[in-house]
Amino acid sequence: MHIVMISAEYPPRWGGMGSTVYHLSRHLAQNGHHVSVITRSNKKKAHLDEHGIYVHEVPWAKIPMYFTRSFAHHSLKALNSIAKRQPIDIIHLHLPMISLSKNQMMKCTSIAPTVASLHGSWLGERDGLITARNVGEPAVFRNPNDLAILLTAMHYSKYEKSSARLANVSVSNSNATQLDFIRRYKMPPDWNCKTIHWGVDTDLFSPLEESESSKRAREQVRDRYGFNHDDPVLLAVGRLAARKGYSTLLRAFRIVIKEIPDAKLLIVGRGGMKKNLYKYATKWKFKPSIRIESSLDFNELSTVYNSCDLTVFPSYYEGQGLIPLESMSSAVPVIATNCGPIPEMVDDEVGSLFELGDEVDLARKIIGELSQRDRLLEKGKKGRQRVVDRFSFSNSCIKFEGLYEDLVSGFNDLS
Repeated sequence: MHIVMISAEYPPRWGGMGSTVYHLSRHLAQNGHHVSVITRSNKKKAHLDEHGIYVHEVPWAKIPMYFTRSFAHHSLKALNSIAKRQPIDIIHLHLPMISLSKNQMMKCTSIAPTVASLHGSWLGERDGLITARNVGEPAVFRNPNDLAILLTAMHYSKYEKSSARLANVSVSNSNATQLDFIRRYKMPPDWNCKTIHWGVDTDLFSPLEESESSKRAREQVRDRYGFNHDDPVLLAVGRLAARKGYSTLLRAFRIVIKEIPDAKLLIVGRGGMKKNLYKYATKWKFKPSIRIESSLDFNELSTVYNSCDLTVFPSYYEGQGLIPLESMSSAVPVIATNCGPIPEMVDDEVGSLFELGDEVDLARKIIGELSQRDRLLEKGKKGRQRVVDRFSFSNSCIKFEGLYEDLVSGFNDLS
């Protein structure tokens, strides 16, 4: 099959969407399919990457939210160009970061059967920002992208609604996301939507081996951040953005460190909140106990997971959220919010859930987990097994490949 992915994120733009599109494309290419990816330009021309995937980079207007319309316009031009050179069997759109009008969407479905992946919704993003504002996150009105979402999400939601309705098949990345679309957009009873959870690379994100070299690698990570080898270390991963809940995490950590004075917090993520987070840590007198790392590649990140005792995921909104799965795959338990898609992955067997935005509840859960180290190890083992059984990249890729084949077969039967 010739499959065309249209995604606003693709390496070197990673993010959750970029990561999932990359791994799905690689899986399909390894299975002998021809894969083309249309993505936002990154100062490169069209090229074949190391996996034999044809990457077509297109221009886009660097304007918050509007870039989704600009990217849609240029993507459709690229799609038509690709279709003229080689017939396309499947078009796979990755919403919501491409905003296609109804006419543009109908052009897609006239070229080939079209799958629309629902990675989340603009209205959900907006509500996450409103929650962040209500609980005192400081960056909501300082980040141009977040401000644009607050002001224009209703306008741009009409594009994701029509794309989800007009696609031959829509695929949500969680049951919560599918329900979100049904409730918000009043999708018709015959709406063809399936849920396929995105998975993670269980070979890359794997438990620490019981060896001297693994022990040294763990110690080296702790040395790099100035942590003692036996300190209880919390990890948080994700963009330093308002809806990710970092202020709630810091307020909770202020409580934790009073009970567990040697506790440490490592945050890995890019964004404009770094100075503010350090400012709060200084104000609350625990700056020596916190480190913020702006960026790590996947190999480094997997080692960091293995060097920490517990991952905290305090985000106010996610379409699915891959960080909990990466941590669980590394046999590191997770404490995460008790709403949206998170309970589809995390429960008391593999970690804990806390009340959204409630730093006291979060602190109580962190203290409880760190106080029972044997139970942490057991939860880590169960989390790893859950990911291997239900949330691996290979499982999700096989499901998508089967979906494509069924869709192409059905269209061939009709023609």
